[in-house]
Amino acid sequence: MDGIHDLGGKQGFGPIDVGEDDNPFHADWEARMLGIVRAMSRPAPWSIDWFRHVRELIGPVDYLTRPYYDQWLQTYAAMMVNSGVATVDELASGTSVADIPGLGPPSPPSAVAGAIRNTARFDRPATEPPRFAAGDPVRASLNANPGHTRLPQYVRGRRGMVTAMHGAHVLPDASAAGVEKAETLYSVAFAATELWPEATAGGDRVILDLWERYLEPA
Repeated sequence: MDGIHDLGGKQGFGPIDVGEDDNPFHADWEARMLGIVRAMSRPAPWSIDWFRHVRELIGPVDYLTRPYYDQWLQTYAAMMVNSGVATVDELASGTSVADIPGLGPPSPPSAVAGAIRNTARFDRPATEPPRFAAGDPVRASLNANPGHTRLPQYVRGRRGMVTAMHGAHVLPDASAAGVEKAETLYSVAFAATELWPEATAGGDRVILDLWERYLEPA
């Protein structure tokens, strides 16, 4: 999906601030937002890829001007309304007017810290042999999924080399649409001079983890 979120390699947005402190929150409400998200009950179709797709639908001005956790708030509100978990009026009032059949109660506060540490696994048994091996030259596809994808714009059509194989993992493009499909995941190295014509350091590389459907023989 070609949207404002895919800023890698683009110019005109100013320098990246690498001097921020290590504090993950810059206001109390941000920590509360994370806690609410970790504690809330979730409908079965929700996934990290669905969350990312909905977040990528935020308008460009909103996306660039909203704080990070404010984007989370907007995204989860949209997901809740879309899934029938809450209405716009319920979100505005902060009060639920009806139980949701099949949706369990939220986690207690004491369980939130553990939920943060228990991350989901996305590796799956392989069902097909990999098309590529370490050392193979490849080219990133020019075509990306019109919905969510993890293939960044700045590598599309560029040549790289497979440096590692990681087995089969859930494909984000399909997962965002509610379909679990696993494909081989590769680490692919791209020379900086291949990605950006103005690059002068011949030894610099960018290494990305890319799914098999994003690649073709070079």
